Amino acid sequence: MTDPQKPFQRLDYQASIDRPKLQLPGGKRVAVFLVVNIERWDIDRTMPRQVLSPPQGATVIPDVPNWAWHEYGMRVGFWRLKAALDLHGIAPTLAINGIVPSAYPQVTKACRDAGWEFMVHGHHQMATHLVEDQRAMIQEAIATLREAGGHDPVGWLAPGLTETLDTPDLLAEAGIKYCADWVVDDLPATLRTKHGPMLTMPYSVELNDIPMMMIQHHRAEELYDRTIAQFERLYEEAGEQGAKVMGLAVHPYISGVPHRIGWFERALTHMASRPGTLFWQGRQIMDWYQQVTA
Repeated sequence: MTDPQKPFQRLDYQASIDRPKLQLPGGKRVAVFLVVNIERWDIDRTMPRQVLSPPQGATVIPDVPNWAWHEYGMRVGFWRLKAALDLHGIAPTLAINGIVPSAYPQVTKACRDAGWEFMVHGHHQMATHLVEDQRAMIQEAIATLREAGGHDPVGWLAPGLTETLDTPDLLAEAGIKYCADWVVDDLPATLRTKHGPMLTMPYSVELNDIPMMMIQHHRAEELYDRTIAQFERLYEEAGEQGAKVMGLAVHPYISGVPHRIGWFERALTHMASRPGTLFWQGRQIMDWYQQVTA
């Protein structure tokens, strides 16, 4: 077996000024890759993140207040996000843990019935590096979500975007066609794996409510301000440079709360009002990109 490849060995450097000028259908300019992340947090583990630090700084198990923070998102926040998306006829990409369908069947069914794309988000909400058998985890998550989503999952987003050096090979081996962990461009790019090429997808680590709200601690309106600033710049550039893809990531327990949901709704309304906007799932972006670059 050959040694695992490092990122720069899998991904050729390609300057944006040298990339071909691609065209979206119908004269559109920006394809918005909107991702809703839904997860199950295991009360028997350390919580993936905390909104409330524990007394004396000692992380404890069970961590009931931070588990409940996330649980609110699944009971209430998700339905606010879905209502905002339904209002504009947007069926986004869903980053979903493989364990979610058994834990939250009503949420899972609502996403399937609305035609959302199921993008695999690991099986449990934990760093990939901590998984004992990564190959088995990937295969189990894909199989579970194939049944739950009613289609073959072709996309992958790891919890926390965590990968080992072997992950791309294991994903391609399992049939994954694109991966959103590599946020390197405003267009898809191609990764080399032992099982053929796999696309990167322009996700976002900054147009993402976790770093924006829970790490950087911005006010709620930052979601709107940053989203529109990014969108308008890409929209302008696309007029000269060709199509752009913009990632936007939200979580029910963050953007689905009452004091933030209005800014998400305003951002959707603004982007939807621009005639050059498409709201595309990852699989649609993948199909388009492969067609125009063939």
